[in-house]
Amino acid sequence: MERPSPTSESARAAQEPSTRPVRTLNLANLLTISRLVLVPLFLVVLFLGAGDDGWRLLAAGLFAVASVTDQVDGWVARRYGLITDFGKIADPIADKALTGSALVGLSLLGELPWWVTIVIAAREIGITLLRFWVIKHGVIPASRGGKAKTIAQLVAIGLFLLPLPAMLDPVRWTFMGVALVLTVATGLDYVVRALRLRAVGRRASEHDGS
Repeated sequence: MERPSPTSESARAAQEPSTRPVRTLNLANLLTISRLVLVPLFLVVLFLGAGDDGWRLLAAGLFAVASVTDQVDGWVARRYGLITDFGKIADPIADKALTGSALVGLSLLGELPWWVTIVIAAREIGITLLRFWVIKHGVIPASRGGKAKTIAQLVAIGLFLLPLPAMLDPVRWTFMGVALVLTVATGLDYVVRALRLRAVGRRASEHDGS
């Protein structure tokens, strides 16, 4: 009987999904944690740089670095199979901490109307609470619309952080308008998905208990 070659065994093993448990403390989650660590540093630089273009550029740079980790950690998690429940919860929380701190900071500095901050913050806090409300029935993963919303918010906030001339204000507000529309639309979508998940979970519980 011919024995399979080591090469064919290796190829077959590479095609088969790994059954090994994924460690919570992995590269993707470390990137998420680093984004949370950058938030207070970003705020300190933002307020120290009030009225100073150099400090504002540094604040915008820190915000950009933290924003990049948001894109990289998701790619790393999917590419290397490092998706964990911790990451599914911590990643959106880190996103909200970053965008929320930037929005509140800009509003406190009088550079962004409070109503913009309130609309976005109310949506983000509400969705976070909604995730915990249905967590015993399952985790709601980020949708494509949610990812587009996050990118739109990051770009819009980045433009407000940069010390740009007043003539570019229409550009800033165009991006912020898109971010606001996506924020509200995806918020409604998450509410519908959460209600469906909870309904399915409750029916499953009732069926198991019968």
